[in-house]
Amino acid sequence: MSILLRDLDADGILRLTLNDPGRRNALSEAMLTALGQAVAAAGSDPQVRVIVLAANGPAFCAGHDLKEMTAGRAGADRGRAYFTKVMTQCSGVMQGIVSCPKPVIAEVTGIATAAGCQLVASCDLAFAAQTAQFSTPGVNIGLFCSTPMVALSRNVAAKHAMEMLLTGDMTPAARAAEIGLVNRCVAPDELRAEVMAVARKIASKSSMTLATGKRAFYEQRDLPLAEAYAYASRVMVENMLAHDAEEGIGAFIGKRAPQWQDA
Repeated sequence: MSILLRDLDADGILRLTLNDPGRRNALSEAMLTALGQAVAAAGSDPQVRVIVLAANGPAFCAGHDLKEMTAGRAGADRGRAYFTKVMTQCSGVMQGIVSCPKPVIAEVTGIATAAGCQLVASCDLAFAAQTAQFSTPGVNIGLFCSTPMVALSRNVAAKHAMEMLLTGDMTPAARAAEIGLVNRCVAPDELRAEVMAVARKIASKSSMTLATGKRAFYEQRDLPLAEAYAYASRVMVENMLAHDAEEGIGAFIGKRAPQWQDA
């Protein structure tokens, strides 16, 4: 049985489904490897226009596999090298989602805790079932969720992030939507349709334009204001010179549908 399912539809929407419900879709080494490779491959696949990240079972993702992590303590260094390897691998997967030129949408039906919450926060968009819950509970077991904090703090305001990190409490989907961790929450039986409607809308755009915009969004976000405008202005100039911008503007003026070349 594959722990990560891959399904590409006719609209170019790639559905990646975490499929290890027995371990609550934990980010084991195997899962991190499979997910990282799948996202990287999708990023360079011209057939893929949007990625939807979903999961089978009651948990979206329970974070790191703590049994696997505990076994890593067996070495003479008490696990330092192993922990370093796993954290580096996990951080690489999260950064790979952000740097992937294709938009990535999380479809959250169950709980997303610790690095699972980090996974949701790392996606470009996230939609949740009303029954979903989120937490960064490391503080409850003596392990502050420091790496999940990086993604979380870039999605929600500082005091909301700190409340989640310091208490470890579960955050209901409705509250997660209020603080910006997810775009919105809907009835469980409506979630997939909601996500696919958004995914199809995005997939209908020029993939060149989407890649340009996604990269620019994350690049400018942490720049000082003047530098952000200078950078974004350069991006706009290059974008204006691209075929799809010329085609799109011409189609708008001519009141016709654009014919994208994704270039």
